[in-house]
Amino acid sequence: MQPITTRKPVEPMPPGEKSQVLRGPDPRQDRAVRTRAHILRCAAEIFAVRGYPYTSITDVAQRVGMTKGAVYFHFPNKESLAVAVVEELYSRWPRTLEEVRGKGLSPLDTAVEMFNDAADAFQNDPIMQAGTRLQNERAFIDAELPEPYVDWTSLISTLLREARDLGQLHDGVDPDQAARVTIAAFFGMQHISENLHRRADLKERWLEVRELIFPLLRAHEGRR
Repeated sequence: MQPITTRKPVEPMPPGEKSQVLRGPDPRQDRAVRTRAHILRCAAEIFAVRGYPYTSITDVAQRVGMTKGAVYFHFPNKESLAVAVVEELYSRWPRTLEEVRGKGLSPLDTAVEMFNDAADAFQNDPIMQAGTRLQNERAFIDAELPEPYVDWTSLISTLLREARDLGQLHDGVDPDQAARVTIAAFFGMQHISENLHRRADLKERWLEVRELIFPLLRAHEGRR
């Protein structure tokens, strides 16, 4: 096995901007869209287990059941595959928020449900698992990746500010500070769970974090 070398760190992409990594053509036909999505998911499954340094385009092609050339048509190199996985992960959260808002929950309960969905994804979704691992392995990837945690923090901050305006937060709770603390607690929890137990206990650990933090944020019934 060849030694793994890290590359010069690449600055993370500001929120809302796309990496300048080399990309394949934008798929137009339904079949091409499905093929690209299938390659992306198979790549994510391998990245999630092996990590970026030990994953090759050959591995992905074998998992997909295609030639390397067919994979290269959609993703010109391994860096573009990694960037696409991370971008796909980040693109999901606005859609998830829209779905959760459709349940008619309060802003504070919407924030809780967003974390619940993320906990589910960490256990069951290879895009979530791989995207998070790739962010942690960014030193090995010669491409710009989206800046981690910024969008999540902004999303939760927005929900907590809405909760404050509706009187749902306890007196003295700063929404932005609370968002940073909950994000740090959640992602720190999942990192420990992944390293110690391959996330087998993630649901239990998230329940502990949720039941400790959110009752402290929530206003007493008599105040609302």
